[in-house]
Amino acid sequence: MGVFKKDDGWYIDYYVRGKRRREKAGPNKRVAKLALEKRKIEIAEGKFLDIKKNEKIKFEDFSETYLELHSRLNKKPMVVVRDVILIKNLSTHFAGKYLYNINPLMIERYKMERGKEVSPATVNRELACLKSIFNKAIEWERAEDNPVRKVKFLKENNQRLRYLEEDEIGRLLDNCDDALRNIVIVALHTGMRRGEILGLQWRDIDLNKGIIYLLETKNNEKREVHMDDLVMKTLSSMQRDPESPYVFCDKDGKPNINLRRNFETALKNSGINEFRFHDLRHTYASYLVMFGIDIRTVQVLMGHKTIEMTLRYSHLSPDHKRRAVDVFGKRMDTYWSPEIKIRSEIKSIDNCNTLISSAV
Repeated sequence: MGVFKKDDGWYIDYYVRGKRRREKAGPNKRVAKLALEKRKIEIAEGKFLDIKKNEKIKFEDFSETYLELHSRLNKKPMVVVRDVILIKNLSTHFAGKYLYNINPLMIERYKMERGKEVSPATVNRELACLKSIFNKAIEWERAEDNPVRKVKFLKENNQRLRYLEEDEIGRLLDNCDDALRNIVIVALHTGMRRGEILGLQWRDIDLNKGIIYLLETKNNEKREVHMDDLVMKTLSSMQRDPESPYVFCDKDGKPNINLRRNFETALKNSGINEFRFHDLRHTYASYLVMFGIDIRTVQVLMGHKTIEMTLRYSHLSPDHKRRAVDVFGKRMDTYWSPEIKIRSEIKSIDNCNTLISSAV
């Protein structure tokens, strides 16, 4: 901290919350020193109020700035769609509040109330988005502190595996409107993630080859998704919006972002509980395994980076180990000579006779 002179007067130099501040204090050194001492006292007593910190910026206004100047400029389309959804959920609680008024206690209450409605993973994604918003607010000098840093995220159960039974699939499709039914069919028959589906553009679809080309994925790797007949018929029958490149869009041609509410309504009307949209992806993988598709192929179809991610589904095929052993036995059987087989059979018969004699 100190004072210094410039051409137009005397200035003071000091730090607030680790950030350097400089401001014009007066026409002479004595006034500048008095101003600096006053700032020192205010900082020590915690009474220093920075103008930018108390600038009246509402959460919803800055969130829109965050989307325009950060998300849409730096993130992939599917991630932007996710940010829009997350901010919409956050706004139900924080809209109308100024950034400088949002504190850790307020966020803890949001975490508790939101946790009654959705999974811990969903709450954590929303908190992570809120944290990123405040980080940008600090970077752009619209906030002094990030209150989310003092909030502990919820513990997630990443081993959760929920998939639809056959009767549940039928009930769900019966309770979907036309637009939602098309989305659910694509999810059930391809295993694509929600962001991949909502960000899907017509240019990514080759109906002649039956392939969907995903250029933007969670793993940042290009992926080819093969379509079955139902997916191809579903996409072929859809009416395209000539003004929008997106397959699933609203009346304004933007990616459909009202999916959550419509999906939850369909689930409720179907009597399906404890189920998320992402579980449609689990359903796809689960039935692949139960239909006898080998784990390595399932890994490729799901776009999993490691086999460990796919092995969580292996228990759904109780006879997959037996089939593997049977295949191994039949293939190895061709390597044994007839003489060895005969000796093995004779020995087996002798052992049975011995057991019978002992029992008598």
